[in-house]
Amino acid sequence: MQDLRVTLVQSHLHWEDAAENRALFTAKFKDLRGTTDLVVLPEMFTTGFTMRSRELAEGMDGRTVAWMHEQAHAIDAALYGSVIIREGDHCYNRGLFVTPDGTVTTYDKRHLFRFAKETDHYTAGTERVVVEWRGWRILLQICFDLRFPVFARNRGDYDAILYVANWPEVRRYPWSHLLIARAIENQCHVVGVNRVGQDGNGHLYSGDSAAIDPRGAVTGLAPGAEGMLTTVFDRVALEHFRAKFPVAMEADGFELLL
Repeated sequence: MQDLRVTLVQSHLHWEDAAENRALFTAKFKDLRGTTDLVVLPEMFTTGFTMRSRELAEGMDGRTVAWMHEQAHAIDAALYGSVIIREGDHCYNRGLFVTPDGTVTTYDKRHLFRFAKETDHYTAGTERVVVEWRGWRILLQICFDLRFPVFARNRGDYDAILYVANWPEVRRYPWSHLLIARAIENQCHVVGVNRVGQDGNGHLYSGDSAAIDPRGAVTGLAPGAEGMLTTVFDRVALEHFRAKFPVAMEADGFELLL
C-alpha cells in the first residue's frame, strides 16, 4: 500500500492555440520530476472550451498525445486532462490519462453541456472508465459529469475521482460543493481542476481547484489565480476510514443504463 502524490495545475489557457498551451504547461512542469505521481490539467487544456471541434480536433497520433507521452516520461508521473479528439466523423471531449511508459487510457465525456451546444459539436461517451495507477484505482470524469452522481457512484471499484473542468465563475458555488459531496458519498479522494482567466467567448473562470479527502476536508488553490498544488492521497487512512465506517454496506442497488 502506498500514498499517491497528486499535483493540481490551475492555469489560464490560450484561446484555441494548442502550441501555446503546450509550451505553457511544459514550462510549468520543468521542476516536477521526483515530486509527484500524477499531474492533473484542466478540461480542453490545449484550446479552452470551444465549439470549433472539427477545425481544432487532433487525432490520437497527433502532437498533443505525443507531447503528453514526452512530459509524462520526463517527469516520471502520469498526466490527466482532456483535449478535442477526432475519430472518423466524430469529435470527442476526450480525457487522456498518460503514464511514463506511454500507456494511454481514454475517457470520452459522458455528460455534454447542452446549454453551450456541446451536444451539437461533440459525441458523448458511453463508457465509465477506471484506471489503475501506482496502486490506486481512479475514476476519470470531465466537468459537467460532476452534476450526475449516479454515473460516479462508487461500486467498490475506485479510490479517487478526477474532475477536469472549464467551469464558469458564475456557477462556482455548485462546483465547490458538489466536489465535496462526491468525496463524502463515495468515501474517496476527489480532485477537481478548473481553469482561470477569460476565454474567447468572454466567460470568466475562477478556478477554485481543490483536493477533497474522504471525510470532506478541502485543500484548495486561491480562486482567480494561477497556481499549482501537490496533495497526498493517504492509503492507510482511506482503508482505515472505510473499514471503521462502512457506509457502502447500506447502499441501494441499481442498474446503470447508458
